[in-house]
Amino acid sequence: MLAALLLLGAAGCAVTVEDSGYVAPPPLPPMEQLEQAALVNPEDYSGGADGVVSFINEDRTVACSLTVARGPHINLPYEQNSFSDSENNKLAVVPVAHCELARYPKPQTDDVTDNCAGTNLGYLGGVALLTPDTARYGECRSGVTQMEATYGPRGSKAGPLSELAVLADGKNLERNGLRCSAYNGGVACGNVSAGVGFFASPDHYELIPGPAASAPAAPAEASKTP
Repeated sequence: MLAALLLLGAAGCAVTVEDSGYVAPPPLPPMEQLEQAALVNPEDYSGGADGVVSFINEDRTVACSLTVARGPHINLPYEQNSFSDSENNKLAVVPVAHCELARYPKPQTDDVTDNCAGTNLGYLGGVALLTPDTARYGECRSGVTQMEATYGPRGSKAGPLSELAVLADGKNLERNGLRCSAYNGGVACGNVSAGVGFFASPDHYELIPGPAASAPAAPAEASKTP
């Protein structure tokens, strides 16, 4: 017994006691998270030769791609799209971050940006899109997204989204000047240099429009002569 006690003392064993009064710090605001979180190697999340970077968060509630778009046509490896159609080649290629949610909140009235071919019906949540200078939540569609079909309440748990690499909580991915980070139960994506971004989770979303445009300078008054 004495020998065992001496051995424990020599090994310098420490006992960790939980602090019952400890309160974890609140999550960082989305743009601070994107600026400060550690970047991971995007090659580990490559979706193919076109360089699309795709991932899913640890609890399988949000899947995203750092990719490109031609007008409304987004190059996504897991959704049918018209990005590669020859008639779209005349459109400029723009970097985007696109996220889909398995469960999601409704868009706020002020965030509905499309009248859905004049019907004002069918603008649904569950999708967030970032371009270098804008962030949007929701879209016009009928039916469910691929993410909802895979991990929603009646999801199949199978298909291309089930094969995406997991982005660990708190980590950051970057492509073409845009970043995405899995944290706080969802995903934040943003253009850090422009201050534009979004956060989306099953419970809530937030759009960050960036600094307000500077107000135009007031015209100089005409000089008055006596």
